[in-house]
Amino acid sequence: MCGIVGYIGTRKACPILIEGLKRLEYRGYDSAGIAVLNDGRIDIHKATGKLMALEAMLESGMPEGFIGLGHTRWATHGRPSDENAHPHSDCTGRITVVHNGIIENYLALKEELVAAGHEFTSETDTEVVAHLVEESYKGDLVAAVRSAIKRLEGSYALAVMAQDDPERIVAARRHSPLVVGVGEGENFLASDVPAFLQYTKRVHFVEDNMIAVLERGEVKFSSLDGKPIEREVYEVTWDAAMAERGGYEHFMLKEINEQPQALRETMRERLSSQVSKVDLPGLTLTSDDLRGIDKITMIACGTAYHAAMVGKYAIESLVRIPVELDVASELRYRDPIIDDKTLGIIISQSGETADTLAGLREVRGKGAKLLAITNVVGSSVARECENVLYTFAGPEIAVASTKAYTTQLMVIHLIALYLAQVRGSISEEQAKQMRKILWTIPQQADVILGDHPEVLACAEKYYNHNGFLYMGRGPNLASALEGALKIKEISYIHAEGYAAGEMKHGPIAMIDPSVATVAVAPQGKTYDKIISNILEVKARQGDVIAIAYEHDDQIQKYADHVIRIPATHELMSPILAAIPLQLLAYYVAKNRGLEIDQPRNLAKSVTVE
Repeated sequence: MCGIVGYIGTRKACPILIEGLKRLEYRGYDSAGIAVLNDGRIDIHKATGKLMALEAMLESGMPEGFIGLGHTRWATHGRPSDENAHPHSDCTGRITVVHNGIIENYLALKEELVAAGHEFTSETDTEVVAHLVEESYKGDLVAAVRSAIKRLEGSYALAVMAQDDPERIVAARRHSPLVVGVGEGENFLASDVPAFLQYTKRVHFVEDNMIAVLERGEVKFSSLDGKPIEREVYEVTWDAAMAERGGYEHFMLKEINEQPQALRETMRERLSSQVSKVDLPGLTLTSDDLRGIDKITMIACGTAYHAAMVGKYAIESLVRIPVELDVASELRYRDPIIDDKTLGIIISQSGETADTLAGLREVRGKGAKLLAITNVVGSSVARECENVLYTFAGPEIAVASTKAYTTQLMVIHLIALYLAQVRGSISEEQAKQMRKILWTIPQQADVILGDHPEVLACAEKYYNHNGFLYMGRGPNLASALEGALKIKEISYIHAEGYAAGEMKHGPIAMIDPSVATVAVAPQGKTYDKIISNILEVKARQGDVIAIAYEHDDQIQKYADHVIRIPATHELMSPILAAIPLQLLAYYVAKNRGLEIDQPRNLAKSVTVE
């Protein structure tokens, strides 16, 4: 989950590296470092803590040079410290490495290298890479890197430069993201596109088991056995300004407010204003393929898993086909029953989530057809699935996912309506009505974001409470789980999300005046039931915050606070319910004076298992 940046060209490397690290700090912020090659020596600077600590160190003078590497760390092996910060060097200090991932056999390699006389200065798994390259280096850096990585087990995206080879950066990847930016007389390397987007929109996505060699004038790719590989150049469609805060105090608040436009972009070319039908460009499965599916398995982690939960309700209700949900980290270990009549729907914002990729490969190996929902063009998930539907949310920088989640929900509803359309599982009149409702969602999201005094009042009242209990029913069970996750992620307040019907089976024991309950209660099939659950909380002196429709004139009789959202179809209500839940988490965290965009211990893209 660490962030890597590299540069080779005619500009001074250090400012480019620092700016790139700023744009990647969401990937990890335990420590940061840079290495710049100049006048025959590698100059390394690194510091524990957020990037500002490294910037303060460099105030007295940045290292000169036109080639360099940078890294921002999310610790896995070894505590955050100056010694464990990247870049790491070999015994001679002539070879420098940055790395994202986990080297699973590093202890055995380290013991072997120590026995051979190598001296280690850190607790990290990464440092073994520098020493392995040192062992193999005979004047050819590419050959030395190739030899070293053949001995590595686990996941890695790494970049290497050598004091004796000042004209290239050598990079390699296995199961961790790495992208090359192509410039004029200069080239860039990073874990994610925003790191260099202000300089170029032309990118190569590095594939697994591939080596990239960056020189000033060209980029060469090869396999692990040295065979040249031609790579396609992608043109990134969003610009650097989209990855800036744009006047907002935090990226999270900016991204919450970008949801109406992100939802519109996600619908564009898929659902027209005439709402005559749903089109899914990028879907290569034929109508016969889709009619032959007898089961859907949805695979995701974290927030994306909550989107899958909503998808189960939508698809089963509209398409009448069974849907299984799998937490990606569990699926591969349970030998799921999957065959060529199964459709695997893979959901990942980054398209690089390690557990999700493992789940993808598991179901593909069992013969399932695959459909990916992701936000990143050219990501690993996108490249490994024959069918890809992008969410078009634009860059999401804050660690806590907001617009990625609601656009995933939008795509899932489009899939459900498309499948219903193909399989004839609902009438055309029903389908038309559902499409009309879906078309209004972005405008309704605008309404929610226009004014939310009750959210602010609740955040002010409850930000010092001991805990939150979120409850929901039907598709809004996912809303309860997602709301609890949001407030845990950025406020560090204990929160639990539960099916409201399960309250009497344990969670109700948590209720007291110091625990606030958030009830996601839009009117629908189970509205009367969740009102009963609210009364159970009130009987035990618990305060209740209800998320309810704007025309509901009953809910205020039972809840202490009511946060209103526009009315919509029950299946689609989680899209709108998500927004006040995100705002509540944001303002609670702000009242607590916390770092909202970079919550402790978390990183944006979980690229290690």
